Amino acid sequence: MSRNELIARLAKVFRQYGYEGATLARLSEATGLGKASLYHYFPKGKEEMAAAVLNQINDCMEESVLAPLRGSGEPAERICAMSKNVAKFYNHGQQTCLLAVLALGESKDLFHTQIRCALNVWIDTLTTVLIEAGFEPARARCKAENTILQIQGSLVLVRGLDDTAPFERIIKHLPEELLKA
Repeated sequence: MSRNELIARLAKVFRQYGYEGATLARLSEATGLGKASLYHYFPKGKEEMAAAVLNQINDCMEESVLAPLRGSGEPAERICAMSKNVAKFYNHGQQTCLLAVLALGESKDLFHTQIRCALNVWIDTLTTVLIEAGFEPARARCKAENTILQIQGSLVLVRGLDDTAPFERIIKHLPEELLKA
């Protein structure tokens, strides 16, 4: 199994159970590796596993969500690409946001800086595109923050209701809402 596949399997456990509930037994079962083998790959244990998962998620976010915003083309096109890729990134609302999961409980202190940085990069990148679209910087920042809030909030609602409709609705209307004066 490749390191990326191993980290993907670990990510499923952290998403489902959170940091505290991602026991070594669950992580071992999900990966098919014994606890000793997990420690071979991740000598610092569960904290290193979660950090590796978070790093992989941030890399995927950079590639699929942020890169289109930073690309060429009109702001509206780039926002549409971001929206489409956000839907894929979260599997159309079926995949919990790992940033949100790791921002809670014991893991909050462990990963606060990484999570804050990841969210700020997304907000800052979206703000830049909105400024290019003609919004004043303060209004662009507010719209960018509200967008992330809506996406993240819809993912919480999806999980609580076991219904992806709130996420799908947010994603569907995201470009037009963002670009509305």
